Amino acid sequence: MDSIDIKVGTRVEHPRYGEGIIAKITLGAYVVYFEQGGKMEIPKTSDNLTIIESPEEGKGETVTARDLRKAIASVLDEYGTLPSEVELGNKWIGGKMILQPADESLQAKEIPMETFFKKIVMLRDRLRVLEQNINSSSSLNDEEKVHIQQYITRAYGSLTTFNVLFAEKEDYFVGSSKK
Repeated sequence: MDSIDIKVGTRVEHPRYGEGIIAKITLGAYVVYFEQGGKMEIPKTSDNLTIIESPEEGKGETVTARDLRKAIASVLDEYGTLPSEVELGNKWIGGKMILQPADESLQAKEIPMETFFKKIVMLRDRLRVLEQNINSSSSLNDEEKVHIQQYITRAYGSLTTFNVLFAEKEDYFVGSSKK
């Protein structure tokens, strides 16, 4: 591949990673966001990249932030690390959480409710990724998977207090039920 034709925004294809977009060019490599393979650095000396489409001259780079977000989201979703879209209940929007220590010589801490809620959602998403990793593990036997999964289920149960923050019931934490 002729490196003279390569610019940021060039669409390329790789035999292993599929189609991607050149996001950055360094001294010795192309930083490419592949739709299926994620972000990879491909050495400039590699013969594995084929140009699919070059950005048009005079139009600048054809890669938009939207294109990159879409490619990154695809990769994160594939590996189960894409944070889910969860809404904070309307009554909490703009609110704050105040942590007041019993010791009056200490200051209270105020946390915007949106910030606190994002942390709760991140915790939930990380527990879900942990579940996926346990279930797909080849080094754990079924009994070990069930045992660890029970701990995660109890963690979900401990977090049900925060369900009051969610706008939609389907986003709630659910622990073990007695059904």
